[in-house]
Formats: sequence, C-alpha cells, structure tokens
Amino acid sequence: MDNADYLDVALRLTNATLPDVPALRAALHEEPWWSERAGEEDLAALRPVAAGLRRTLAHAVAAEHDGVLREINALLAAHPLRPRLSAGHSAEPNWHIHMADPTESPATEVAAAAAWGLAHGIVHYGLGRWGHCGADGCDNYYLDTSTNRAKRFCSPRCANRVHVAAFRSRQREG
Repeated sequence: MDNADYLDVALRLTNATLPDVPALRAALHEEPWWSERAGEEDLAALRPVAAGLRRTLAHAVAAEHDGVLREINALLAAHPLRPRLSAGHSAEPNWHIHMADPTESPATEVAAAAAWGLAHGIVHYGLGRWGHCGADGCDNYYLDTSTNRAKRFCSPRCANRVHVAAFRSRQREG
C-alpha cells in the first residue's frame, strides 16, 4: 500500500456507519488481509477512530485549522505508526510497508493507516479540497481532486439522485 491507499482507507472508514462486523468488513473490502480477520473487538476499537476521522474532516471542510490539528494529532498519538517492511506473502517479493505489526489485530493497523492517510492527505491537498456531500440525507465526506474543484457529492450515486430529483421537480412545474 502507499499513502494514497491509506487515504482511501481513511475515507472509507470515515464514511462507514459501522453498526456491525459485516459493515466493517465491507468498509475494508479492498484490504482482505484486514477484512477477513476483522471481528467484534476490531469493530469496537475502530468506531472511535471513525468518529475522530469525521471530526477531523468536519474541521477541514469548515477550514478550522486548529480543529484539524487537534483531531488529527490526537489520532496519530493514539494510533502511532510502527512501520515494518514486508516482502509480501508470496514466493515473489512484493515490497510494501505495514503501518503497524500485522500480527496484531486488524484494528491496530487500520487505525494507524487511516490516521496517517488522512494526515498525509491534508499535507498534500490542504484544506480546500475536502467536502461534505451535498445530497440530502448523505453524511459522507470526500476529497475533490477535480481540476476545477467543482465536486459537490461523495459519489455518482448521490449526484444522480439529486439531479434526477431536480429534473423531476422541473418537469412537474412545467
């Protein structure tokens, strides 16, 4: 994994509702080495991490520098990086870095990776590219990497829902 992947983990964890272990596993679906081992203890450990990530992004969207610093530094302190070089898990080396001891619970590494990923994302993109979905009823956050910084929705699904509703409203009025 690289820093962009850790940022993706942070955003997926931020936007996950985490009512149960299957929801946690769904949020970590792109990392089967975590999702397949995730259990109740990991769920309990990652709920406050997800809440801290949401608080950090709420401050970022509001351009509240002090709040971003406070929240992300609290996450980094609570879930310190313990990087370890790995050659991979097959006969041919696939060099990568684990953010914590991979023999510990998945929550240990996910929390460290998510905190690092979000911190790195803030360093790389600043605060002006983070957003909160503009669709009614959606509480997701996103990173706007578009050239014109015009993204308003977390996903094509939310954008389509809003645009279809606006189209139908115009049709009723006309």
